[in-house]
Amino acid sequence: MNSLCSIIKFENLQELKRLCHWGPIIALGVIAICSTMAMIDSVLWYWPLHTTGGSVNFIMLINWTVMILYNYFNAMFVGPGFVPLGWKPENSQDSMYLQYCKVCQAYKAPRSHHCRKCNRCVMKMDHHCPWINNCCGYQNHASFTLFLLLAPLGCIHAAFIFVMTMYTQLYNRMKIILRNKTSIESWIEEKAKDRIQYYQLDEVFLFPYDMGSRWKNFKQVFTWSGVPEGDGLEWPIREGCHQYSLTIEQLKQKADKRVRSVRYKVIEDYSGACCPLNRGIKTFFTSPCTEEPRIQLHKGEFILATRGLRYWLYGDKILDDSFIEGVSRIRGWFPRNCVEKCPCDTETDSTSEGEKKNR
Repeated sequence: MNSLCSIIKFENLQELKRLCHWGPIIALGVIAICSTMAMIDSVLWYWPLHTTGGSVNFIMLINWTVMILYNYFNAMFVGPGFVPLGWKPENSQDSMYLQYCKVCQAYKAPRSHHCRKCNRCVMKMDHHCPWINNCCGYQNHASFTLFLLLAPLGCIHAAFIFVMTMYTQLYNRMKIILRNKTSIESWIEEKAKDRIQYYQLDEVFLFPYDMGSRWKNFKQVFTWSGVPEGDGLEWPIREGCHQYSLTIEQLKQKADKRVRSVRYKVIEDYSGACCPLNRGIKTFFTSPCTEEPRIQLHKGEFILATRGLRYWLYGDKILDDSFIEGVSRIRGWFPRNCVEKCPCDTETDSTSEGEKKNR
């Protein structure tokens, strides 16, 4: 409690100047970057926040950051403790056993030493640390040591998240390469299966560029010369397909998307911020990791949503004739809790079941 009071009151306001030094600037910058990237990386890629493990992992990351910063600022601002100016032993005869500091005009207490940087005699001085821009000594020895212990542990946790994220991304990348696909084409194939299942169609979609051999698919990307095979316009295809099998499926999905899009009405304004703080912590931390735009919403507007995530939707804003001249469409991501489904689309969903067998 005394340490906390010392931090809040800052026994000497000049202590704030300790932050204006290359040591604390670098140290706090590294802590901020590592902590922020680990949290964002963990939530967006490695371990989703809505799972139990993801929540525990996120709380642990916050806990590391709080404990590291608490002990860091404790070591910096509470300080080591200085020998009072003009100090001398109670028994004047004991002064013969002590050194005298001409700068502090006082005797040096046992285990104390004069610091040229602090320009004071420091109680139980260990060393002057540039990273906290203060001495390590009697009062902050424990906090400084805990900081040195917690910082590597937090870095190990963050490094584990970074490694697992990179491993996951590399694994997914190699998996689609060995099937001669791209990320977009994998998504198109998934939507093709969903479309066929949704409408209960008697057809099968075959990805046309899978050569049937992982080695052949691998050579489509990696060659000894470093130049990919082909001209980038026409591709070798598997038996039973032709050059436009994939594009035909894309046209079907475009038409299906227009049919299955859902109309929403905006009930709360949205500024178009990438990670809006005022929309809730889950919306903030689950913002889509994409360069696709966010669209600004105003209460009363209508949106046609074509896809979505747990807390976000993607769609086109329905424009009236008097909107913006020369703008044909405005589309992008927006928070799900800013809109509500229009009643007319609830009725449409029930009637669409009868359309499945007719498509």
